[in-house]
Amino acid sequence: MLGPYRDVPAPDVNTNPQVMAWILDEYSSRHGYTPAAVTGKPVSLGGSLGREEATGRGVMYVMMEYGRDFGIPVHGSRIVIQGFGNVGGHLARLLDTEAGAKVIAVADVNGGIVNENGLDIPGLLAHAAARKPLTEWSGGAPITNDALWTVPCDWLVPAALGGVINRETNARSLDCKVVVEAANEPTTPSADLILAERGIAVIPDFLANAGGVTVSYYEWSQNLQQYRWTHEQVNRELKATITKAYAAVRDLAQQKGVTFRTAAYAIALQRVAEAERLRGN
Repeated sequence: MLGPYRDVPAPDVNTNPQVMAWILDEYSSRHGYTPAAVTGKPVSLGGSLGREEATGRGVMYVMMEYGRDFGIPVHGSRIVIQGFGNVGGHLARLLDTEAGAKVIAVADVNGGIVNENGLDIPGLLAHAAARKPLTEWSGGAPITNDALWTVPCDWLVPAALGGVINRETNARSLDCKVVVEAANEPTTPSADLILAERGIAVIPDFLANAGGVTVSYYEWSQNLQQYRWTHEQVNRELKATITKAYAAVRDLAQQKGVTFRTAAYAIALQRVAEAERLRGN
């Protein structure tokens, strides 16, 4: 997360609140205590309530809006999640406990687990927290990472690394209605075209996974004000912000007959161009 955060990133792959605390400490040792210098911090060091789960929560909010608009309700739907770290783990928990969805398969770098009747997500999270392989979970059948992409589902959520959906390996074998990009750039451009040809909708990353950077902004704002929001307020503001962004993308996509990704890019470029025009550039 760059920009107002003095070019110090918020939590990403292989980082966590402890790493953010170390970055804050190093920065503050040179510039004085400056909590707004980095986001994703532990709550006791000025972090925001709700930040750790924010990316996954934002993904869920977008899924619920899309599902309502396009007749694929999240409640009761079958969901496959690739990645079971901060984003995928929280998303699975939220979909299970708040949205009433059925998470039927998850995987991490070492493989995964599938249960057509729905996984016991609280139990699986406890299993993973003990650093035990997902494939050893007794509540389902082990599955390889390659096989995960072929599990029939309503929603397929890549929530790990980039480039995992591509023309060479799996773009023609996905068996889902919607791909929700919880990771950054999980779908290659050529795979994106294949999915469009197959009629599989894609909710692009910089809409779907924007919950994390949104709450990072809230954290920065709280640090500057020296005032902490409640968890409920953070979630309420996140939902308002991300659903507004979703509605703008949906409306333009329908108006112009383009994909959600094209509409999202168009809105971003339009806003930059308008800002430049107003400045006289």
